[in-house]
This record gives sequence, C-alpha cells and structure tokens, in this order.
Amino acid sequence: MKIVIKHEISGRIRFSMPKRRFSFEEADRLQYYLLSLDGVEKAIVYERSADAVVVYTGDRDKLLSLITKFDAESEDIKALVPENTGRELMASYKEKLLTNVVVHYGCKAFLPSPIKRIKAIVMATKFIYKGLVSLFKHRKLEVSVLDATAITVSLLTGDYETASSVMFLLGVGDLLEEWTHKKSVDDLARSMALKSDKVWLKKDGIEVQVPISQIVPGDQISVRVGSVIPLDGTVISGEAMVNQATLTGEGIPVEKKEGAYVYAGTVIEEGDIVLKVEKASGATRYEKIIRMIEESEQLKSGVESRAEHLADRLVPYTLGGTALAYLLTRNVTKALSVLMVDFSCALKLSMPVTVLSAMRECQDNHLTVKGGKFLEAIADADTIVFDKTGTLTMATPKVVDVVTFSGNDKDEMLRIAACLEEHYPHSIANAVVAEAANRGLEHNEMHSKVEYVVAHGIASNIDGQKVVIGSWHFVMEDEKCIIPEGEEEKLDNISKQYSRLFLAIGGKLSAVICLEDPLRPEAPDVIKKLHKAGFKNIVMMTGDSKHTAKRVAKKVGVDAYYAEVLPEEKAGFVQKEREKGHTVVMIGDGINDSPALSEADCGIAISEGAQLARQIADVMISEDDLYKLITLKELSVLLMKRIRFNYRFVVSFNMGLIGLGLLGTIAPATSAMLHNGSTIALGLHSMTNLKNDASDKSNSEKEVFVR
Repeated sequence: MKIVIKHEISGRIRFSMPKRRFSFEEADRLQYYLLSLDGVEKAIVYERSADAVVVYTGDRDKLLSLITKFDAESEDIKALVPENTGRELMASYKEKLLTNVVVHYGCKAFLPSPIKRIKAIVMATKFIYKGLVSLFKHRKLEVSVLDATAITVSLLTGDYETASSVMFLLGVGDLLEEWTHKKSVDDLARSMALKSDKVWLKKDGIEVQVPISQIVPGDQISVRVGSVIPLDGTVISGEAMVNQATLTGEGIPVEKKEGAYVYAGTVIEEGDIVLKVEKASGATRYEKIIRMIEESEQLKSGVESRAEHLADRLVPYTLGGTALAYLLTRNVTKALSVLMVDFSCALKLSMPVTVLSAMRECQDNHLTVKGGKFLEAIADADTIVFDKTGTLTMATPKVVDVVTFSGNDKDEMLRIAACLEEHYPHSIANAVVAEAANRGLEHNEMHSKVEYVVAHGIASNIDGQKVVIGSWHFVMEDEKCIIPEGEEEKLDNISKQYSRLFLAIGGKLSAVICLEDPLRPEAPDVIKKLHKAGFKNIVMMTGDSKHTAKRVAKKVGVDAYYAEVLPEEKAGFVQKEREKGHTVVMIGDGINDSPALSEADCGIAISEGAQLARQIADVMISEDDLYKLITLKELSVLLMKRIRFNYRFVVSFNMGLIGLGLLGTIAPATSAMLHNGSTIALGLHSMTNLKNDASDKSNSEKEVFVR
C-alpha cells in the first residue's frame, strides 16, 4: 500500500493514504496497528482526511516499510482493535454540536422574520409539552416547567428572538451533558470490559488451557472459585455462588446449579462449575456493561443527587420570585428578567458533568472508578485498611526454597504444588506455578476434583491419597496432618522471615514451600504521603504470620497492624470502624479480601490481584503503582472543591443577574443570554481536567486523540 508523506521532522511523520476519508473502523484499525509497531510512541489518525501522525524512535525506513504493509481487512489487524473505541461517539457529537450552531445562526442571519417566528413556535412545542407533562401528569414543579414558562411568556410578549435563544442554549446544554455522560460511560465500560486471555477447555474428560479466541459455542469450559466467568453459557455440572454485581449492581451472590444460565463478567465466589458456551467472546459483553453503568445508582455521587433535588426544589421559588417582581413593579420586562434566570439549569448541568469528567480523568490516570459516590467517599475518608500480600508487598512473590520431609524430592513436591495451585490465580499461587515453569517442571493434570477453601488452601486426591496445600492452620490444625517423626527440628529451623506454604500428602507433612514477598519500593513513601493527604488511621491486615507482618508494618510505617486474620475478621474490622463514624477505604488484591472490599465505603483493588477482588472493588488501579492512591485522593479532593465552587458560582452569578434585572439594568433577552451562556460555560469548565498542570493537559489530549 502506498502512502504520501505530507510533513516530517525528526521522530515525527505525518502521512496520508490514497483515499478521501477513512471509515471509523478503518481509522481504528490503522491507529491500533501503528501503536503495535516497535518504536511507535504515539499515533493519531484523522478519519475525515485519511491522514495519520506517528511519533516514533528508532529506524525510520523500517517503520515506513511496516506502515506500507497495513491491510485494513487483515484478521490479525482487526484483532488488535478493542470491542469499542469511542471514535464514532466522539465524531457524532462533534457533528451534532456543529450542526446546531450553524443552523441556529444561519437561520438568525438569513430567514425572514415571519419564518423565524413560525420556527420559534414549532420549536417551542417540544419544551411546552415537557413542561405540561411534568405539571399535570407527574404533578411536579420541575425544571422543565420553568423552561416552558420562560419560553411561553417570551412568545406571548412577542419576544421571539429571546425565545429562540433560550431554546438554542437549552439544546446545546442538553447536548453537552449527554455527550459528556455518554463519553464517560463509554470510557468506563471499555476499561471494565472483561479481558480473559485463556480458559480451561474440558474435552474428553481432560482440562486444557487454551486462548479464549479458540472457544466456539457448544464447547465446555471449567470455571473455579475466584474466577470471572469468561463467556455466556449454561451450567452442565457443579454448583456455585455467583456474584452478578457487574450486571445487576447487586453484590449478593446468586446460587447457580445444573441447568442455570450464567453470564460473562460475573464472578464465582464459592464452588466451581462446568458450563456449555452459548455465545462466543465479545458477543454481548460491552453492551451489558454499558447498560449496567447507566442503570446503576452508584454512578451518582451524593452531592450530584442533592444537586438534582435542589435544582427541582428551587423551581417554585423562581416562579414565585417572578410573580413577586411583577406585583411589586407591575413591569413585565423586570418580571421576565427574573424568570429567565434560575439556579436549577446550572446545577443540573454542571454537577453530573463534573462527576463524570472526574471519573474520565481518573481513567486517564489508570484508575477505573465505578461510581461518582466512591470519589466522594475517598475525599471524606479518614481510615484506610491495607492487605499486605500483593498490595504493600510486590504482587509477584518468589519461591526461595522447598524444604521436603520423609525424603521427598524437591522438584516432585513443587510439581504437585503447581499442579494444584494453577487453578486458583493469586499472587502466591502464581509464584508456585512460575517457579515450576522456571525449573522446567511439567505438571499435567494428575489429581481428581480440586476443592478450594477460601483463605485456607486447596484439597484434592492423587493416586488415592488426599493432598492438601495451604496455611499451617488449614493443613496442620483443620486437616490434622502430622509432622513426620524425627523431623520436627527441620521444621523449626525454617526462617520466620519467609511466608510458608505447607503441602501434605496422605496426612503427613511432605514439604514447606518458602516464599519471599519483597516490599514495594514505593510503599513507605506512599504511606507517608497518605498521612499528609488526610488519612488519620492507616492499618495493615494480613493472614500472614506475626513475624512477617511486624517486619512489613515497621518498614512501611502504618499506624497499626493485625496478623493471622481471616477474611471475615477483615470485614468485621471495617464494619466496626464505619459504625464508629469513620469513612473507610479498603485496599486488597486477593479472593480473601473480597468481603472487606464489599464492606468498605470504597473498596480498591490492585490490577495484578485476583479477578474476584477486581470485579467486586469500587475502584481498580490498572497500573502496578501505589502512587496512584495519592492521585486518586488528590482527584477526589479536587472534585469536591470544584463542586463547592460550582455551587458558589451558580448562586452568586444568578443572584447578580436577578438584581440587575429588577433594577432594569439588563433586558430579559440579555438576562437569558447571560444565564444560559454562564450555564454552558460552567458546563464546559466542568469538563476540563481537575489537575490543570501542563503535563496532565498533554496526557488528557493524547488520550482523547487515541480514542
């Protein structure tokens, strides 16, 4: 394929394709293809002109050679593009906005007065109808009643230009609100879309891990506790408690047995199932997430809901003020000046736009926030509870030693451990599987059904013997396994600085897998900054030993720590703190953190954590970086500041307009123009980034173009 280079400087090329314009699909495919090339740092594709800009490092000729190989119909290139990119949405609303502006001012400049009057009357019917429905059908004095009254009075007094201007500005305001809302929801849904790379395919009684792209309707796949159900299907064996919060917004798990239908994106909290796939990957997932977000009340923060209620409650006062102004002055013009100004429009436009824009900015900073109310909770929070493993410590612990008993072979014990652990993705399980892979140990399925006991361990059978792996409490106390005679000292000599995973076969301790859980290098500084940001009580809770917990707590500088705690104890601590009047944030990454994440005012999950934790959490950090917590707190506080500013601005500015109108300083048309203009300006300001430094602006623009 040929390209024409239109402009070039070192490290940057602008080129065009031999066609007039791209379709949205072609533009997306080219953009994601360019971003996939080695050395490409940034790529922007303009569908209208079929141009593209590439910022790159490395060999120019090699890059150009790869660009010319682009084929929009290639299946490999199509696979690079996400299910939804947002490009078409952005283009459609830009076009709608431009069309509205051009039509309004074109009609104003060129239409004869009689035609403009007819146009104003026709346009007014929509607003008047909405006002009448609200007044007589719903029996409520809402903003639509106020809008209808202002437009009707303007028409009755012969002020058609004011009526047209009011309707135009109301239309633009509604369009901007809808655009921002849909874009924010679109961005959020795209980030929440399930990204399951591999699944366990069950064929001829054997489970094999395969890419999800190879699964077709009719295949059978196994899904176990803590895992996200990757595809829609019908349960054909097993039973499980499934958390369907991603679809219904309800966190209470639902029992699913043989014959029940399960949905992609929901999570198994208990049990395991085999399901028959009904729909292939991507069939309905994005649409479901969009619907869930739009229908969920979680999208709204408390301040946003209060603003909407306040806006409607102010309508009677505005109407009453208009009537009072007329009674006192007997001047229709002055009364109209009051009617043209109300506090509700600005409140109802700016508040949701502000919250949704804040959620979008969080997205730009690799923070997925599932509802505005969670940002409000973080801004108010004074207590923060951390899990240890994978949160304050690295998400990738490493196996440092395998201590065996009864003469067992180290590699064989590690192989058995990996065979069991690979079914349950968690940081420690991943470490065991990774170490087996590093040693070249193959661990084909050798066990019967695997049973997972949350926060304790795994049990199964191999060659007729019961095999258990997990914590000391689970293996030695719950399962009553014993230490081989004469090897007690070997167990006592294992260093307390390591996390330990106990493996027992046939009721006897067979091996202890020692894992090192290195501290995140940024953790101490993050804890210090969280204290400065307003958190008064920072707590660490872990199921690990007291020795390990004490070492980590001392290094990171938390206010208190609790060791050897169970999942329900974490959740109980969070509940007690909330009952004391504290606003609590919980941060975790494991299956055992899910009860506490649900209990907290805001639950935050780390990107590398268990799927269950990520799905249940209210906020997900999609970068492996604890400094994002500081960014999240900062954005939340800035959001609340902006909301308070919006309140003050709406009240003071509109009070000023009412005063000027009563004094006769400004005409109703001017009052309407200033009021609606300020409302739109406030809405546009609310769409801007909360963090206004140059680097954030640059990143925001980059993200907008990439999408």
